[in-house]
Amino acid sequence: MENREIKAVIFDMDGVLLDTETISWKTWRIAAEEYGLKDIDSANSKCMGANRIHIAEILKSIYGQDFDGIKFLNRTSELFDEIEKSQGIPLMPFTEEALDYLTGKYTLALASSTRKFKVYRQLGACKIIQYFETITCGDQVENSKPAPDIYLKACESIGIKPENCAAIEDSPNGVRSAKAAGLYTIMIPDKIQPDEELKALSDKILKNLGEIKSIL
Repeated sequence: MENREIKAVIFDMDGVLLDTETISWKTWRIAAEEYGLKDIDSANSKCMGANRIHIAEILKSIYGQDFDGIKFLNRTSELFDEIEKSQGIPLMPFTEEALDYLTGKYTLALASSTRKFKVYRQLGACKIIQYFETITCGDQVENSKPAPDIYLKACESIGIKPENCAAIEDSPNGVRSAKAAGLYTIMIPDKIQPDEELKALSDKILKNLGEIKSIL
């Protein structure tokens, strides 16, 4: 592991711990049909891992400066909440096994671009919030992933230097953020498979959280 002494593991939430991305993609497609938008999956791919403000900017760059990205996101949130309330959010494969395995060996923290109230609600509902010493959310930093801010803040919150932390990410923006912050970056692809850029940025690429035992 590049002669690093890893003391902490910092998780992304969506698409790493919780299978929120499957629901999110569904809501984007429904909202896009309502708005008459084309190529929404391509737009969604560019937005994954970013916070709401950054996503709204990306959507404007794609659909025009008059496009109300926040209004669109509010609609996807309404649709998401309906599905969450009726069906719940499933854990990604091996989530609990990985967290149990890592607990006691490393300090565990979370760095999610999702807003704080949603992160706490969803982690609480899935009964895994107790695993994390600190939780850093998208509305607590000025610059969204792929900027390094959220990982730098997460490292600061646990008092461990970035070079002594590993990040677990699924999205391109998340991988870019963790790498820019100087963390050992592990990618576990969910909806987007790594291209040559992401392969170069990732220190390790795993198929699922069950493989974490092989490297940590």
